[in-house]
Amino acid sequence: MGRVVSFELNSQDPERASNFYSSVFGWKIAEPNWGYQDVTTGNDDKPGMNGGIAKGPNDYPHGTRIHIEVENIEEAIKKSIECGAQVVREKMEFDHFYLAYLVDPVGNGIGLIQNK
Repeated sequence: MGRVVSFELNSQDPERASNFYSSVFGWKIAEPNWGYQDVTTGNDDKPGMNGGIAKGPNDYPHGTRIHIEVENIEEAIKKSIECGAQVVREKMEFDHFYLAYLVDPVGNGIGLIQNK
């Protein structure tokens, strides 16, 4: 079962977004790394999830994506396409995980994550 493990807020002004969420909700925003800022929304002793804020790319300049953890990213991409999704960014490799961006059949942006 794929589980939602994080979120990503995309903006053309990530500094402004970071200031808003930290001021209003008290979120802890990390320094940028690869154009992405890790966001801690609370303590691990309560339900909830953390995420990030990034400068949105040309193909997704504004909006929120959920990230869904999968066991096999290639299989999840294949099944997603078969069920009507479009791949926005093919599988990318990072230090500890693989990530791909898709748009579901009704237009919602999602990320698929496979931990290494």
